[in-house]
Amino acid sequence: MAKMAPIMAARGQGLGHQVQQDFDFFLVVDFEATCEKDARIYPQEIIEFPAVLVDGATGLIESAFRRYVRPRHRPVLTQFCRDLTGIRQEDVDGGVDLGEALWMHDAWLKAATAKAGNRRCVRLAVVTWGDWDCRTMLEFECRFKGIEKPSYFDRWINLRIPFQAAFGGGGRVNLQEAVRAAGLDWEGRLHCGLDDARNTARLLVEIMRRGVKIAITGSLAPIQKQPPSTSQCGGSSAPPLLLPIQQQPPHTRPCGGSSAPPLLLPIQQQQLPQPHISPCGGSSATCLCYCGVVTRGGGVPVLVPGPMQVNSFFGCGDWTPAMSFVWTN
Repeated sequence: MAKMAPIMAARGQGLGHQVQQDFDFFLVVDFEATCEKDARIYPQEIIEFPAVLVDGATGLIESAFRRYVRPRHRPVLTQFCRDLTGIRQEDVDGGVDLGEALWMHDAWLKAATAKAGNRRCVRLAVVTWGDWDCRTMLEFECRFKGIEKPSYFDRWINLRIPFQAAFGGGGRVNLQEAVRAAGLDWEGRLHCGLDDARNTARLLVEIMRRGVKIAITGSLAPIQKQPPSTSQCGGSSAPPLLLPIQQQPPHTRPCGGSSAPPLLLPIQQQQLPQPHISPCGGSSATCLCYCGVVTRGGGVPVLVPGPMQVNSFFGCGDWTPAMSFVWTN
């Protein structure tokens, strides 16, 4: 687990009096996966799991996480993959399974956001460069292997969209070109997952510094529209909503067959979910995990959605409001 001292992510400057964002933290991820030159690998598997946590109010990079992941179906990396990513065979040989990496990531995120534990909820948004990391790679591999993943990975911000709002241009630029277009120097190795995530975080902060409002752009779990109501996250009437925290008797963990809703509790009072558990045990019943967002089937939504645009993959929506999460069993 990598731990960085707080540093300013863009030009050594704070966000100043720019537009207030709807999120307490941004979780920037950039997965690296098995690959071959001019060929498709099936199934493709994640081999580097990096994340960078950015404070939404200050623009500081609070902490970073990385775990190498051992591929199950093609355990020997191709020469092309090693050259492209800089990942060595011994890195993945000594890595962990994806389910364990997700569990360890949860533990790191819980500790990294502990300072916000006095709040009733922590507003978190996953940030990626493009839609591939969350819409395609992580979702496919977890479904293929029957691994449960946190629901906050079901909604994300494709940073390409706010980048275009800040800098214009309709061309499809890559991450390195975007960083340079923002007036920043590229730091580290291209296609090293952690370095890519750090540069994405720096670009995110520069975009926020320019006054762009950051909003959810992609989703895997469509949610029915709900009438506006008062937010449970600080009393604001802003869009992000979290179901009220109510004291309830003990019950089985979500997806374990209980008909009772999951208990939503403050961050410190929770235990981390166990890895390698298929969502809902293979059942088609409603499964509420982590933030209370429905991951399979129907149920009570946590968010008040904005205008939805239907996308072609998994029937997901294009959401405008913020996402909130709390830790549950």
